[in-house]
Amino acid sequence: MALDGVVISNLVFELNNTILNSKISKIAQPESDELLLTCKGSAGSFRLALSASASLPFVYLTDENKPSPMTAPTFCMVLRKHIANGRITKIYQPHMERIIDIEVEHLNEMGDLCHKVLIIELMGKHSNIIFCDEDGTIIDSIKRVPASVSSIREVLPGKKYCIPATQEDKFNPLAVDKAQIPEILKSKPTSLAKAVYTSFTGLSPLIANELAYRAGLDGDMPVASFSEDELKHLANHFSWFVDDIKNNNYTPVIYRIGNEPKDFYSFKLTEYQSMDENTYSSISEVLESYYREKNIYTRIRQKSVDLRKIVSTALERNQKKYALQQKQMKDSEKKEKYKLYGELINTYGYGVEEGADSLIAFNYYDNNKEIKIPLDPALTPQENSQKYFDKYGKLKRTAEALQELLIETKNQIDHLESIQNSLDIAVTSDDLVQIKEELAEYGFIKKNRSGKRVKVKSKPFHYISSDGYDIYVGKNNYQNDELTFKLATGNDWWFHAKGMPGSHVIVKANNEELPDRVFEEAGKLAGYYSKGRDSDKIEIDYLQKKNVKKPNGSAPGFVVYYTNYSLTIHPDISGIKLADE
Repeated sequence: MALDGVVISNLVFELNNTILNSKISKIAQPESDELLLTCKGSAGSFRLALSASASLPFVYLTDENKPSPMTAPTFCMVLRKHIANGRITKIYQPHMERIIDIEVEHLNEMGDLCHKVLIIELMGKHSNIIFCDEDGTIIDSIKRVPASVSSIREVLPGKKYCIPATQEDKFNPLAVDKAQIPEILKSKPTSLAKAVYTSFTGLSPLIANELAYRAGLDGDMPVASFSEDELKHLANHFSWFVDDIKNNNYTPVIYRIGNEPKDFYSFKLTEYQSMDENTYSSISEVLESYYREKNIYTRIRQKSVDLRKIVSTALERNQKKYALQQKQMKDSEKKEKYKLYGELINTYGYGVEEGADSLIAFNYYDNNKEIKIPLDPALTPQENSQKYFDKYGKLKRTAEALQELLIETKNQIDHLESIQNSLDIAVTSDDLVQIKEELAEYGFIKKNRSGKRVKVKSKPFHYISSDGYDIYVGKNNYQNDELTFKLATGNDWWFHAKGMPGSHVIVKANNEELPDRVFEEAGKLAGYYSKGRDSDKIEIDYLQKKNVKKPNGSAPGFVVYYTNYSLTIHPDISGIKLADE
């Protein structure tokens, strides 16, 4: 995520074209670190959301209205007192910093015209919203910072506002001469990308790597490893990028992998060309969509923590059990040797002297090769023979029991790994309901005491292929069963990642011969929604649904098939569209 000076410049440009010269008609503070300003002007009515959250600071225009607390917080009351019905006269960004200054003109109690400044600092855990008088004296801030918290920079009423001293040794990219850039970079004994973002204000590691990529250079290599010409080539790309900022040639974009948002920026990024790219007309739309979607994924990860722990603990326990059972099975392979010893002692034991500790016999099962059999000197040949037959019998019974136990434990492991994959692809709280239900049904967690079945709202993913065919992807084992044995008909096509947990993918063929591209896209979806989604290449099995069978008594989502086609794909689903439900 790169809420850097470049994105801020895009925001300032947008705000100047929407809320500049508008009046602040309403001020609300829905959260302890968040403001919502309603602005009305000739361009219309707008809501401006401002957040100084340490984990998720933001500024953007929004249509969403949040409920406010019954009693307004102190900071909100201060703002209402001073700038309610005030007019926004200036919006600017100082020196490409992650700061937005909003100047407001208003009348005081005496009817005199006054000016105030609302300063929004978007700097991670140091983010703040500071309200100042026109001479730079702090009136109040949404987060007060006393000397006990920061001895370098106090943010308290009555103190003089000063810009954070984080960029003193950096150059303003909008003011730097192109010819200076190689020398500036060469002064940094670091990687090329780090030299870029530590030398210029407002540039994040994301855009530093992007500029290196555009110039055909490896951003992770040291600056010293590049020639003068290569650094000049980078300086050209840097200059063209800065020109786009100066000319406000922004292209707000969100990059996704599947449904999950991975990053956003104010310009298209060539290093992300393999991802699914969605452009927007407004940076506010980008920020609102990205934060909302990212928040969903973060929240789901948090909500599924307990379930993940249950699954991983059970999986680890079963894997240890399986390893022990395999060792016991290997040990039981000695049983045939003990059977042979017993038989050979019965055959040749008549000549054994009393107290002998071994017998030399001829193995008539192996071309009469000579074999030495250990004996217990305290036992007779018949007793030694019976001892070996007893060992054989015990190991035979163990092996027979282990065969069933190994199958049972392996099925348990496969089942848990499939649930783990379901948790990885869950995107909503509703998706977790069915997973929880499955865990309860198979005894991994306690069942709901009420006995009431929870209404299921989760549905499989529904994609539309480039050729217009419906493709369905199961989010969990119950949905996999439903898709394969209820939704799909005999001639529909079924896809699954080979030899690993993953979703069932169904292509509705409509009794038509499918284009090759449909098979490729369905294969990509099967690969992406499997345990191997991060692999470069995945083998996919596919066949017609009529050839997919479900073994009696098997867990949901488990099937068998004996004939299939295969294809190898890279699990990149960018460009495959989700259907509008």
